[in-house]
Amino acid sequence: MKKIAILILFLLPALSCSDSDSNNAKFAQLQTEIDSLNKKILTLQPGLGEVMSAIQLHHAKLWFAGINENWKLAAFEIGEIKEQLEAAENLKASRWEVASLPMIYPPIDSISHAIASQDENGFRGAFDFLTFTCNKCHETNKFEFNVIATPKAEPVVNQIFKLQK
Repeated sequence: MKKIAILILFLLPALSCSDSDSNNAKFAQLQTEIDSLNKKILTLQPGLGEVMSAIQLHHAKLWFAGINENWKLAAFEIGEIKEQLEAAENLKASRWEVASLPMIYPPIDSISHAIASQDENGFRGAFDFLTFTCNKCHETNKFEFNVIATPKAEPVVNQIFKLQK
């Protein structure tokens, strides 16, 4: 019996080492797969330019919804802008420019309030504030050549901005 116990004591470390080696190999393989998937995910995410282009489209659509007093559509469009801003903030690790994004939140709050109040004049002023702040953010980040303006023509031809009764 003592011989079996001694034999087990000698074999146990050897068995656990082989299990440990096997576990380490499995862990290394899993880590490689995780790293590969993370790289693929990064290539699927839009870049900051794509996110900003989406914001620009929603900015234009917001304008036409607001001046036509289509408050539900305006609320939808400001919500879309907020979503895109969240997407931009998720790029913090790779884009230093994102650090100045918080400057956009006061105008977002102003325009949201005007929409909730269904105040066309307040909307126009808040929209100007939003547009001004977009350009200020561009200047801050050395993208001053990218100037945003109040739209003069509807951004898409297949959408009706006037409230349908």
